[in-house]
Amino acid sequence: MTDEPRRPSLIDLFREEARTQARVLNDGLLALDRAPRDAAALEACMRAAHSLKGAARIVGVQVGVELAHAMEDCFVAAQEGRALLDPAWVDELLRGVDIVARIGNDEDDSARAAVGACVASLQARMAAVLPHGAVVRQDVAPPAAEVSEPVAGRAAEPPAPAPSVSASPDPDAAFNLLADALRAEATPQHAPDNTASRASASNITSSASSIAAESGRMLRVRADNLDRLLSLSGESLVESRWLKPFAQSMLRVKRVHRDSTRALDQLHETLADLKLDPRAQAALEEVRRLTAESQHLLAERLADLESFDRRSTHLSQQLYDAALQCRMRPFGDGTAGLARMVRDVARSLGKKVRWQLVGESTQVDRDILDLLEAPLGHMLRNALDHGIEAPAVRLARGKPEEGTLTLDARHTAGALLITVSDDGAGIDLDALRASIVRKKLASEETVARLSEAELLEFLFLPGFSLRDQVTEVSGRGVGLDAVHDVVKRVRGTVRIAHEPGLGTRVQLQLPLTLSVIRSLLIEVAGEPYAVPLAHVNRTLHVSRAEIELLEGHQHIAFSGRRIGVVTAHQILDTAPPADGGDTVSMIVVGDGAQTYGVVVDRFLGERMLVVQPLDPRLGKIRNITAGALMENGDPVLIADVDDWLRSVERLVAGGDLRRMHNGVAHAAQRAARRVLVVDDSLTVRELERKLLATRGYDVTIAVDGMDGWNAVRGERFDLVITDIDMPRMDGIELVTLIKRDPQLQSLPVMIVSYKDREEDRRAGLNAGADYYLAKGSFHDEALLDAVRDLIGEAYG
Repeated sequence: MTDEPRRPSLIDLFREEARTQARVLNDGLLALDRAPRDAAALEACMRAAHSLKGAARIVGVQVGVELAHAMEDCFVAAQEGRALLDPAWVDELLRGVDIVARIGNDEDDSARAAVGACVASLQARMAAVLPHGAVVRQDVAPPAAEVSEPVAGRAAEPPAPAPSVSASPDPDAAFNLLADALRAEATPQHAPDNTASRASASNITSSASSIAAESGRMLRVRADNLDRLLSLSGESLVESRWLKPFAQSMLRVKRVHRDSTRALDQLHETLADLKLDPRAQAALEEVRRLTAESQHLLAERLADLESFDRRSTHLSQQLYDAALQCRMRPFGDGTAGLARMVRDVARSLGKKVRWQLVGESTQVDRDILDLLEAPLGHMLRNALDHGIEAPAVRLARGKPEEGTLTLDARHTAGALLITVSDDGAGIDLDALRASIVRKKLASEETVARLSEAELLEFLFLPGFSLRDQVTEVSGRGVGLDAVHDVVKRVRGTVRIAHEPGLGTRVQLQLPLTLSVIRSLLIEVAGEPYAVPLAHVNRTLHVSRAEIELLEGHQHIAFSGRRIGVVTAHQILDTAPPADGGDTVSMIVVGDGAQTYGVVVDRFLGERMLVVQPLDPRLGKIRNITAGALMENGDPVLIADVDDWLRSVERLVAGGDLRRMHNGVAHAAQRAARRVLVVDDSLTVRELERKLLATRGYDVTIAVDGMDGWNAVRGERFDLVITDIDMPRMDGIELVTLIKRDPQLQSLPVMIVSYKDREEDRRAGLNAGADYYLAKGSFHDEALLDAVRDLIGEAYG
């Protein structure tokens, strides 16, 4: 039989089951360590060992059979009351669990040796508790009676030979064996059969069914495919939201149509007293009929459009939510090994600790969960080593000898809050001060003036430790600084709080997902940027008079201290803004000495944005971390605030940080000339906008002729650049309306068209256009030369 490409071999299924059963055994043993007579934990461990033994026997992993059999005997003895699994016994069984998680075949000599030592140790313990005259079983293939009734009559069972199955079975042979076993299972009980084969079939069927059931719940998907799915669902959501403004624009069309109908009715009433030619009267009646019919059809289509808008938006939101949920995993998935680590570290330190995990089912982005394992390990080791006292010390202080260590995960205020807390001694601030001075991080006088919060910040410095000597647990200074680095990488925050003698709490505030980011939208040089809210300390509207010049740099008073002020134009190297009103918009970013107020043109509000990774071929773009799409489909770049701060430091170090005048950077004496770009193509709009903005022009965009017509009537522009072929209102109509308006007719208009058609050129120039340029032939300088010919330089 030919193996199907995607069908796993039985050895692969066994490895998967070994990992699954190892988790069950690990959890059960930790429960037994706290309560040795826990019947439910004993039953779970016995069944896990028994299932593992049967699966190992079928695939021929002899070391797995021997180890699982020895462990199973221990659990059965405990169930029957013949043994008590004390901590030392649990230690030995946990060592066996570690081996179970990595065994896969008999070829590994180290696995054979490890299993042999573990089995010998477990059998030695069993020999000490067996009743007189009983022997430890050496069988590796019990008869069918043991398989069907795994608990009863174990101690006196005679050994039986193991089935001869290859250690690394051929996939086809393995699946043939499974098929034969399943057929044997289907044989009526009175028919002759091979009991050993039937027992084996029972085990492997149970194993395969367990894994099949699990694979029915879980599916392995490539991370990049999942990210692509989320990206596409985000784009679908953005596109669906485009329908609402379009429907609203159609309502304006409906109102215009209604007004035209009323005007026609008035005309009909005016002409009613006149004796019109019968043909004219018939034509007028026909126009009224057609107008009424079109109004009715328009109303029906608008109702359909609104209904489609609701369904489309709802479906797109559901699609996006489902795709996002695929990235989420229970918090417990990333913390499975922490309970074991806490137990082992506590025992190595001679401390008694009760471990609590709260919020195991809290949903966490898989990327964040993958990053959390090491930081959480550091935090828990710190709590065990530095926080929780030895049992004798705790008793002397009136505490229970067993300390409590709690890991809590929950959603709060749109963020993931993870807290590690202990009821230990807290942080010795005097020892912390002494360590800071000893490491020459600050003088004694400075340290004496530092607040508690400022002192605790030193714990996050690389290489900082309160231990003078390096131990197996701590002393190398790679604890909280590693936590701080990971938290900063995912745009989170970390805080420490403590109460002397009562305990310490370390709290991580992280985004729920790295796929969606809550951002503050700002405008710089006519272009929107998104600044992650996690990096924004405050938004301010500051009077120009509040910005002072100190030591050649601009500063403002903020939270009782002075912080530097720069402009986003300097950071992003864009054209400087013109002097505006009496106040400026400012965001405060950074922390400590690297806190700055960044002046922006204006705030555009808060948005939830779907993060779109930039093409890796672009490499790292300075000051930018990713992109996104806004609700109207326009692109927006997401700021890399860490890069922003580094850019400021480079400007300061190089002496390039320009002085500010009245709170904003020096600008040209006159405001930049304003250009309106009207084009329904996002690519063309962005090309023309960026090209003009980099030359200092103040550029506004419109998505079609109607949008452009509304813009020129509401704001002042020095030039309009328009396409011809656009929905709602084409470029020729727009030019005609502008040139017919007494207040706008002097406004220069340039037509830029993909199609170099002579009829379009004539129609545009006849409508009053001042310049015609074909998109197919123009290049950057051609457009800029034409703009300069019409209105001059941006600040001329």
